[in-house]
Amino acid sequence: MAKRRFIAPSRSGLDAGVFAHPVFDGLAVFQDWLTSPTWPTPAQLNDAMPFADKRFVQQDQTLIDDGLHYEVRIAERHAIATRAENWHDLFNAMIWCRYPAIKQALNARQIAHIATMGIAQRNRAQYALTQFDEAGVIVRVRDPALLALWDRHDWSALFHRHASAWRSGDLRIAAVIGHALLEHALVPELLLVGKCLVVQGDADDETCVATVAGAIAEGRVLNDPQELRPLPLAGIPGWYPGQSAAFYAGTECFQPVRAGRAYPSPL
Repeated sequence: MAKRRFIAPSRSGLDAGVFAHPVFDGLAVFQDWLTSPTWPTPAQLNDAMPFADKRFVQQDQTLIDDGLHYEVRIAERHAIATRAENWHDLFNAMIWCRYPAIKQALNARQIAHIATMGIAQRNRAQYALTQFDEAGVIVRVRDPALLALWDRHDWSALFHRHASAWRSGDLRIAAVIGHALLEHALVPELLLVGKCLVVQGDADDETCVATVAGAIAEGRVLNDPQELRPLPLAGIPGWYPGQSAAFYAGTECFQPVRAGRAYPSPL
């Protein structure tokens, strides 16, 4: 059976209370863009863009007729194609404005691969870059023992028995990067899984983001999709109702680790 295409709720039909969920915490500065009854204008988006040489441009037929690949257009014309009244592209714009170094690094890496591969083929690094762009989450872990539980997919231990680690900050979401993940979070009942890069230590959120941006730019991460640790967001204490040992043991998003699967060391 073919997978059904996700259709985001309309702005008028969306309960603005959904944005109180912690998955949206990093975008608090854009609260008006999220909750206003009207969509932000391209001028408003561009006013928030940290890069003076980049701009959001409405994706219409004239733009598409330039024949450029999406990433190439950003690199060569500094234009980020953005569909009007579209949650997916609005979240993409927010991530450009909130985490510009991450988006710049992702684009530069994609362009380097396109220069080698062309636009008709994609290698495993490009798939990894895209997965992080669409569903990426940056997680800070203080205690290596917690990371070991995660790597074994011991979800009950990671989320239930060690719930206090999330409350204390020993495990912490430093940033939600994936704009498709944020779009899907508009439907609270969906059981979403982030694709994670991990920073180990006691760094604050902004330092974690800068560390990941540097690692992406230098090619030290996102060379294969298998590097990304899956994190069922519904497991994070307080992020989903009905969290119990049975929930972590029997819910579809909490998959066992595949035989032979190994994850890289954290940053």
